[in-house]
Amino acid sequence: MRRTLIAATLALALSASAGADTTSAGHSYTPPEAFAMKADGALISATAPEGDLRITLVDLAQARDAADAVTQAWARAKPDFNRTLELSTARAPRNGWTDIRVFDYQTSPNEKLAVWAAAWRPVQGEGWLVVLVEGSQATQEKRGAPIGLLINSLRPKGYERERFTGRTPKPLTPERIEQLKAFVAQGMRELQVPGVGLSFIDQGRVAWAGGLGVRRLGRPEPVDADTLFMAASNTKTMTSALMAQAVDAGKLRWDQPAQDVYPRFRLADADTTRQVEVRHLVCACTGMPRQDLDWLFADAKAPATATFDQLARMKPTSRFGEVFQYSNLMVAAGGYIAAAALEPAKEVGAAYDRQMRQRLFQPLGMTRTTFDYAQAQRGNHASPHGDDIDGITRVADMGLNYTIIPARPAGAVWTSPHDFSRWVLMELNKGRTPEGQPLISEANWAARYQPQVMVGEDVHYGLGLLINRQYGIPIASHGGDMLGFHSNMIWLPEHQMGLTILTNSDAGVLLRGPLLRKFLELVFDGRPEADAQLAVAVANHRAERAKFKELYTLPVPANARRALAPAYHHPALGLIRVKQRGERVEFLARDWHSQMAWRRNADGSESYNTIDPGLEGTEFVRDDSTRPAALVLRDAQHEYWLTPRR
Repeated sequence: MRRTLIAATLALALSASAGADTTSAGHSYTPPEAFAMKADGALISATAPEGDLRITLVDLAQARDAADAVTQAWARAKPDFNRTLELSTARAPRNGWTDIRVFDYQTSPNEKLAVWAAAWRPVQGEGWLVVLVEGSQATQEKRGAPIGLLINSLRPKGYERERFTGRTPKPLTPERIEQLKAFVAQGMRELQVPGVGLSFIDQGRVAWAGGLGVRRLGRPEPVDADTLFMAASNTKTMTSALMAQAVDAGKLRWDQPAQDVYPRFRLADADTTRQVEVRHLVCACTGMPRQDLDWLFADAKAPATATFDQLARMKPTSRFGEVFQYSNLMVAAGGYIAAAALEPAKEVGAAYDRQMRQRLFQPLGMTRTTFDYAQAQRGNHASPHGDDIDGITRVADMGLNYTIIPARPAGAVWTSPHDFSRWVLMELNKGRTPEGQPLISEANWAARYQPQVMVGEDVHYGLGLLINRQYGIPIASHGGDMLGFHSNMIWLPEHQMGLTILTNSDAGVLLRGPLLRKFLELVFDGRPEADAQLAVAVANHRAERAKFKELYTLPVPANARRALAPAYHHPALGLIRVKQRGERVEFLARDWHSQMAWRRNADGSESYNTIDPGLEGTEFVRDDSTRPAALVLRDAQHEYWLTPRR
């Protein structure tokens, strides 16, 4: 979890603003909004409004290497710092920095802390810049956007930003397409990704769509242009298009209170409920956090209305409009409310499925795109894969992926490289099909691109899509992540270019950023960074897998097995059964299950962690203060106490 949060914070790759402040060495940065800033010589601190997280920037005149720089920085900022280093990983050179390295420190789950550091050395000039982060995991997740703004806006003194403004892109010739395919194929080999579906778009047409690799390990069937993959949260962009159609039809208004149009919509906070308008359901700006465990453990066969029951138990963790926070269930509500407005007589889930099919997929020629899992998996489809505890890619069980079905407007669509490219063509054509048929009015197509909340400097979230202007040109996108399926769609509205990628392995997520960078290098003569990004991603993936295996014990020791009850229960998550066969321990939720490994934490507490391919990393901490012992499950901002059942 900690490394995931760090990666998300560092991956924004943002850029410094004209009004940036500077460190004592003259390096520029953008202060995060609402953080308390304090300068003390070579140290600059930024304290979150909650008071429980601090970021410290430290200028150093010299250091032997990144590790020495970080050691010096802690000695200056916090002389009594004595945390044990858990893992150190590199980052690719970028934005005028080189020798970038991140240091992740050991914490115990019950501390609920994020503690890490990063060191940068300027390509030109002397010295080092170190960032120290220590504080609440909840605040780090909640304020991830302003934290990322500060850290990723760091620029060495005198650095010139890379801009593509005014450049004419080079065409995607067959030779350049082959270069992109070869780049992806190299990453697939090194990351053990079995299959990838791709499309490349140039001058408003599909230049190439097809596949690399196989649909499933151990079988010969190749990925092709018609192979279906789960596209996960890319569904959100599609859902916002259906909402735009409902606005076009006069059934909704973007500024209409959501509860007025659909009275069943409510949150556990009455004030926020009253503030939520239709557009806010897909803006990631309401203060509603992820809180994904509530649906990941829920009944995959529940009706669509279960989304509204879950939302009614949830509260915001930040003020309305204050920071970017990403809620899957809010988007699901948006899709269902639009469907109910368009087809009020039909059950809301069936209405959503039919409206998406009839209003969007069929007119676009997305004939294979579907929310029907059984239909998708009957024919040409990819299977999910993930790493086992030894870092070997295996076929993963689909069980967990069914849990998004009740909230499917947020992430349950299956699509193919061919169909995915058709969606991007519609976005490039301002709401029209490639053949010119209007699906969304240009006004409501454009409304979806209006910035709603800052994700980072020059990066904003609109209505179900991301707009990035870090290179001086708008790049629109969305990504998608479910177990064993990671995807992205990207388009350049001013240049009629784009690409899509669908992968069938959890390691496939590491292809997305380098592929976009390679694309920009080829068409805009960008600085050559993609190869290094991919190489570092591969090395870090291997290091993280090795560290995970090192930290956990398998099989679970006998005493830890005996301490487990036959089952555990939580009102929101339901029943989790414990199955023991000899030394093997499995936890079984409603729709998915995993073998467990064990760890003794630094504070003496004990944890059980899921390790099945695609499921690794869900940690249950045993609480021995009760008899029999309870289990505690956490995400960054929520805690679930599971009581034992006999």
